[in-house]
Amino acid sequence: MDNFEDENPFETDVDHVPSETSSTSKVNISAPSSPRHPTRVLSPTSPTLSRPFPSSGTNRHPQSTYKSDFCCGRDQWLHSGEDLEIIITDAQKTSLNSNTPYITYIIRAGNAEARHRYSEFESLRSSLVKLYPTIIIPPIPSKQTIGDYATKQAKAKEDGAMIARRKRMLQTFLNRIARHPILSNEHVFHRFLDGEVSWTEVLHSPPLSLLPKNTLKAPSHNPTDQSAASAYAALPNPSATHPLRNPDQRSVDSEIFTNKFANHLSGPMEKVTRRTLKRWSENAQDYSELGAALNGYSLNESGALAAAMEKTGQAVDTTYMSTTRLLQELEQNFSEPLHEYAQFAVIIKKLLSYRHQKHVQYEMTQDALENKREMLEEYEKSEREAKRLDEALSKGRVNGLRSPGSPTEGEEGQSQPQNQPPDEAEEPGSTYLPPHPGPNPYKRRAPGMGFLNALSYTIHGMMDVDPETARRSSISKTRETISQLEDALHLSAQDLKYSSSTIQADLDRFQRQKVADLREMTISMARIHRDWCKKNLEAWQAAKKEIEKIPDHPNKRPPSPEARPVPGPSGLRRDSTATVNGR
Repeated sequence: MDNFEDENPFETDVDHVPSETSSTSKVNISAPSSPRHPTRVLSPTSPTLSRPFPSSGTNRHPQSTYKSDFCCGRDQWLHSGEDLEIIITDAQKTSLNSNTPYITYIIRAGNAEARHRYSEFESLRSSLVKLYPTIIIPPIPSKQTIGDYATKQAKAKEDGAMIARRKRMLQTFLNRIARHPILSNEHVFHRFLDGEVSWTEVLHSPPLSLLPKNTLKAPSHNPTDQSAASAYAALPNPSATHPLRNPDQRSVDSEIFTNKFANHLSGPMEKVTRRTLKRWSENAQDYSELGAALNGYSLNESGALAAAMEKTGQAVDTTYMSTTRLLQELEQNFSEPLHEYAQFAVIIKKLLSYRHQKHVQYEMTQDALENKREMLEEYEKSEREAKRLDEALSKGRVNGLRSPGSPTEGEEGQSQPQNQPPDEAEEPGSTYLPPHPGPNPYKRRAPGMGFLNALSYTIHGMMDVDPETARRSSISKTRETISQLEDALHLSAQDLKYSSSTIQADLDRFQRQKVADLREMTISMARIHRDWCKKNLEAWQAAKKEIEKIPDHPNKRPPSPEARPVPGPSGLRRDSTATVNGR
């Protein structure tokens, strides 16, 4: 376990400021855009819950300034600097605005009261995941499994234990968001706590209505920003399993540590915890039956024996009740937080996968840009070759017109009709050029040029588009694509650097939260077992006093003066053989 902690890449020392450039040391990218919501400075008084989980020591940095500009009353209440807590006071069954009944949870935040069903909590979390793709969004309790519906059928949604568990974990979810330095500033969260606002209206209004379908093709710091949508549309959509040419070492270390963390929680720890709780529950049930049997047996006896049997039965009942209480507290203060951190591990995996895809997107955009530049270079090379070929063909035609078989300029001048005006005669030095690419029936071609002209004419007849026009159109489109890819590469570089620094900073914050919460969980487990032992000890000591009042066996020989009591429990044990034989 020591080696496991030594490999932890997350920051645990609160006095050390995490570097924002360490996670991008191998990527040459420009500075990122500023985030849409600046990081809030928290109050020096950390809010605490009535229960020991989540830990009140999550935010341990001393703060010097406070938020002064508030968007609404919920925002002002959340950042008032007082010891605040969001409480789910009740869970009620209702059919309001629905054909089927459902459970609604009553949320109290200060003087405001809101009512939301489980699906609305789910939509809140999914909206925050899309709004903040680089932040660890706390989990909500899992949905009912198929096995739950199979065993409980129609009563699965009305199971009291499940509703109570959801109530506790949804309250933890809301309080984690309220304590987060960035998420607590989100107005969507404030409107969720406001009972006078329709949640359906919030889901269909900005900023949630501006969210893209694919967050990889949107700015990491503000996915609702549509000003650069055309540039982001040019970015590829990579797979989460696509390999990297130049992986960032700190991100690789974070992925390795997160996988180990997830395997520890979802593997041995959760399995052993569930098995332990199951055995405690079976033990409590056995104590319940034993206590009832002893109390019933005491009614058939009289005197000191009846009182002793009754007191023993009461001690067993006390053990049953204390064990039941132990089960409830272990479920609330250890098993549920443990399951929540197993969910956190899955969330962090998705967060690191998002960062990985952003890095792959950056490298793929680089590759696409290099390919387009090479393609443009080939097009331009072809264009230059085509121009040289056209020039050579033009020169060949001109030379063919001036071949020995054609009349000279003097002969042409003498062959002019006498009645032709001088101004209409052909000017000296002018040359008649045949139309391209057809042949000139009036002029003799230069030797060797007939094949080229015939070939050019045939190709032009076979193609619908002029090759020269198509080539120039391809050059123009390629240049436009290169311009878009250059803009997309710049934005991708900014997103990669912002994602790397923000994810690493939130991982460091999560590590401090995890250490504080696990400390509270272990202290809570020790306290629960201590209280269980104290309560049972008192009950069994009282039973012992009552048992000692039972008189000795009437046929038992009184002890001699020389006889000394044998120390230890064996000296107090009754000799069953002597009792039966009457000695």
